[in-house]
This record gives sequence, C-alpha cells and structure tokens, in this order.
Amino acid sequence: MRSAHSVMSARRTSLLGAALVAIGPISMALYTPAMPALVDAFGTTDALIKLTLTAYFLGFAVTQLICGPLTDAFGRKPVTLAFLALYLLSSIMATFAPDVTWMLVARTLQGIGAAVGVSVARAIVRDQFTGQSSARIMNTIAMMLALGPAVSPAIGGFVLEIFGWQEIFWCMIVYGLVLTLAVLVFQRETNAYQGRHHLNPKQLAENYLTLLRDPQFLRPSLLIGFSLGNLYALTTVLPFVLIYDVGLSPSAFGMTMMMQSASFIFGTVVTGQLLKRVDARQLMPFGMAGITSSCVLMIVLMIAYEPGLATVMVPVMLFAFSLAFVLPASFSMAMQDFPHIAGAASSVMGFLQFGGGIICSLIVAALGDPVLGMMTIIPAMPIIGVLCYVFLAPRGTPKTHPAE
Repeated sequence: MRSAHSVMSARRTSLLGAALVAIGPISMALYTPAMPALVDAFGTTDALIKLTLTAYFLGFAVTQLICGPLTDAFGRKPVTLAFLALYLLSSIMATFAPDVTWMLVARTLQGIGAAVGVSVARAIVRDQFTGQSSARIMNTIAMMLALGPAVSPAIGGFVLEIFGWQEIFWCMIVYGLVLTLAVLVFQRETNAYQGRHHLNPKQLAENYLTLLRDPQFLRPSLLIGFSLGNLYALTTVLPFVLIYDVGLSPSAFGMTMMMQSASFIFGTVVTGQLLKRVDARQLMPFGMAGITSSCVLMIVLMIAYEPGLATVMVPVMLFAFSLAFVLPASFSMAMQDFPHIAGAASSVMGFLQFGGGIICSLIVAALGDPVLGMMTIIPAMPIIGVLCYVFLAPRGTPKTHPAE
C-alpha cells in the first residue's frame, strides 16, 4: 500500500534504493582484485592489506546503528548527502594513499560513508509504501545486493590489468559522484516524523528496546540477520574450501562464485514474478523450507563426501535461491509497524545482517578448518534464523495489514 506521505513513485524509489544499497557491496568487491597489487605497492604484508578489508567491513557494520537515527532526526536526504560526501573524500584519500596506514584510515572512513546506503534505502521505502508494494520494491533492492558483488570483482580486475590499482578507486569516486547527483536531483525528503528528539540518548535507547522487544520486528530481523549475514560469511569461507580443498584456480573460483550470485539473482527474478500474483508472506514458508533443506543437504554432503565442486556449490546455490523468497516479506514485515522510527528500524536490521556475517566469519576462523565450518557453523546459522522466526511467533490473532 502506498502511504499518504508518498512523494516519489515506486519506480523512482526502487531505482534510488537499489543504487544506494549497491554502493556498499560494490566498494567492497571492486577492491578485492587490487589487494595483491597493494602488497607490492606499499611494501607491506598480506595480513595488513587484508586488515583494510576488515576495517571497511567493520566501519560499514557498526555505522548502521548511527546513520538510521540520524536520518530520523534530520531527514533522509541531508544525511544521505553528508555520508556520501564522506565516502567521496575517503575515496580520494584512498586513491592517493602513500602507505598502508593511510589506506587503513581511508577504507574505514569509506565503510562509514557507504553505510548510509542500506539504511536509507529501506527507510525511504517504509516512509512511502507498505504491504505488497513495499515487498516488490524490496525485491528489486535485494537483486542489487547480489548483482553488485557479482560483477564488481570482474570490473575491478579489468581496470587493474589495464590501468592500475588507483584507477579502481577512481571508479568508486565516479560512482559516488553519480549517486550524489542522483540524490540531489531525484530524491525527495520522505521522513514525515523527523525531529532531533530521536538523538536523545534516552529516546534512542527506548526506540531500540521497543524494536528488540517486538516479535513483529524481531522475527523477520533475526531471520535476515542469520540468513543474509550467512551469505556474506560464505564469501570469506568459500575461497579456502574451493581453492585449497577442491583445487580450483583463482580464475575458476571467480567464475564459480558467480554461480552463487546468479542463483540469488534468479531467485529474485522468480520472486518478482510471483509477487505479481501472490502475497509476499505466502512465499515465506517456501523460502524457509528451501533454506532449511539447503543447510541439511550441506551437512550431509560435507560429511559423506570429500569436498568437490558439486558437493559444495549445489547446497550454496539452493540456499541463495531460497533466500530470495524470504527477503521481500521479511524487510516489509519488520518495518511495517515503525513508520516513526523507520531509520532506527532499518539500522538495527542492517546491524544484525552485517553483524551476523562478521560473527559467523569469526567463529569459522576460530575453528581453523574451513571445511569443518561448512559442516557446522555455516548451515547452523540460517537454521537458527528459521527457528527464531517460528518460535518467536506471537500467540493469539496476529495483526493484519492490507496487501495493497
């Protein structure tokens, strides 16, 4: 349903939301092909260059909790422009970084600047749309979460080979400038509840507690946190399993990872077609059944067989495909009842999502065996998310909302 506060069309909201959401994963994935070159350019170690990726991811995840309330207080558009300005400045800093220390600082600030994309994209949807309309827009935005990381490494590698590592950051600068211009020209202020009281520490704590106590928010948010976060964790585990245990070359690994992204994109396309005929919530059981089946299949195959391309990737592709079925309804359901604190709600969802990925990655790293992690932690996380969704369901008659 389109709310009384709609100031942008569904199409404009979808395109702006997708572009905003994409800046985070694109800036992360474009950079990865340049990491070996930076080791030589700065005369440093692999560990320190990997730390620049971690710094970006941490800045991106933690800032989720900050930028949402800022948009509640000062409006979506001015806060978006401020964070994009920080993103552009940090990208310029990274382009001309003289050593790895400067690069660490630049990448941290870049992650902070890019964090606004996810938070604002969901908030501007909730400000204007609910129900089935919201789900359709969220499905389009979810597609960009996969499409950006899928094509960015190839673009980054192409730019690196032809030009050099600095030009990769010039690509980010160009994207940031185009996005800033799009926000300036096309984004309208959608927050009808803005006020500085949202930044009052007592009010902020109350807002977060309200969200975390409400099953209508917590159920879909935990499902997203454990499941979509797990998709990010897979990107840190699969390189070791597929290259070291399966024996793929780096180029073959890159092509194989596109299978995961293609499965997710295909899932969003199928979901988009189904949303024209059925309510988004009706897709949730099928998505959760697919997620659970993929995790069980992953456990069975990893125990019964030596790691191989099929035994590793078939469950991963089924998981990515099934995940697309639960995201539109989950995003919309979680945001449904909180129009007055949509920024804070989006922030908590983002923090759970990226925090889940970080925690899962750290646990697998602590195990010291990526294959063991694929047998245990990786399949366990989404199953926990599904169980949270099922067992946190409120008793009695649930609140209903119009689909259109």
